[in-house]
Amino acid sequence: MILRDVLEKKSHEVHTISSHATVDEVVTELVRFNIGSLLVRDAPGGPILGIITERDILRAQAAHRAPLEQLLVASCMSRELITAQPEDDITVAMGLMTTHRVRHLPVVRDNELYGIVSIGDIVKAHHDELELNCYHMRSYIQGGASSVADLLA
Repeated sequence: MILRDVLEKKSHEVHTISSHATVDEVVTELVRFNIGSLLVRDAPGGPILGIITERDILRAQAAHRAPLEQLLVASCMSRELITAQPEDDITVAMGLMTTHRVRHLPVVRDNELYGIVSIGDIVKAHHDELELNCYHMRSYIQGGASSVADLLA
């Protein structure tokens, strides 16, 4: 399964926030949308400047020990984005997320944001793929498929 397929099953909507916003505003948005990250953009459709995640907020709070209303996104966000492409297989996404220890992966096509997947999205897609494979194998073993070609169809 490729990332485009994963994104087709969920919303393409990606929530963003300005680098000038406070971390308190980030927390409000994360809770409001029940998400774990926001991409950072200073203008709609503008360049992606980074990403701010729950983990970034915890690190900033531990380092600065300041109220969230005093911390700006620009000082807490991760600037080096790890991205994937819509045509990448979910195993590529899993590898990127594991190697770089990230839980949110922006998907970019031709330097334009296509969507974002979370580790939860990838685990669900992988689980669904395994379930489908098991179903086909059971069907083949029990005589429901006439050939390996039917199994792979």
